[in-house]
Formats: sequence, C-alpha cells, structure tokens
Amino acid sequence: MTALYTASATATGDGRSGHVRSSDGVLDLDLTVPKELGGPGGQLTNPEQLFAAGYAACFHSALKRVAANQKITLTDTAITVDVGIGPLPTGGFGLTVTIEAELPGLDETTAKTVLDAAHQLCPYSNATRGNVDVQLTLA
Repeated sequence: MTALYTASATATGDGRSGHVRSSDGVLDLDLTVPKELGGPGGQLTNPEQLFAAGYAACFHSALKRVAANQKITLTDTAITVDVGIGPLPTGGFGLTVTIEAELPGLDETTAKTVLDAAHQLCPYSNATRGNVDVQLTLA
C-alpha cells in the first residue's frame, strides 16, 4: 500500500497519564487514566476516547461514501463508537468495539447492507479485523 497521508503523534510523560501531541501541533492534549482503570479520571481524555473518536469519524465517512455509491440519500446520520479495554485471558490487555449507526429513514435491510459495506471500506475496520471484537448495531 502507498500511503496517501501519514499522521504522526508523540506521547511523552507517564504514558496513559502523560501528554500527546501531533507533529503539526493541532492535537496537543494531556491524558489521564480513567477511574475504571485505577486512575483519577476527570476532565482529561484517554487513549480509548481518542481511538473511539477517530474510528467514529472514519466509519461515518465510509458510510457516507457507500451510501453515495449506492445512490442512497442519508440525512441526520450519526455513528457512535464505544471502545472497551480489559484483560485478555492470555495476558496483556485487549479492546472491544461497538459501532452504533443512526440511519433515520432507511429500512432495516438497507441500513444493514450499508453498515456492512462501510465496515468493509473503513480503514479502522480493516486494521482491527481479526484482532478486535467489533460489533455493528443499528440505533
């Protein structure tokens, strides 16, 4: 694959309680560990929220492209991505992902067809396929 764009970010400090900054400085955030993982939580973000946000935006774009290619009109759509983290039975930690699509105006069969096709197109879905349990749902 030839990359059309490469994003670059650097983490410093204490990892999950550290700092992340993109190479262009647009993303420049302090991080915290969520309370559920033994941290203080609070008003700072964490890696799972950043991953969920990126996946949701990317998947929404894939969904809109699929719909346009199939001549399906979408209005007032939304994609919510939940990213869970927890211990693996084999050691270490793993992720789970649930993608919930709000596709008003589409019948269930059409909505599922578009959702499944977007899951095949989205780079995040392709990157996680076979490695992360990803569930697709309709709101």
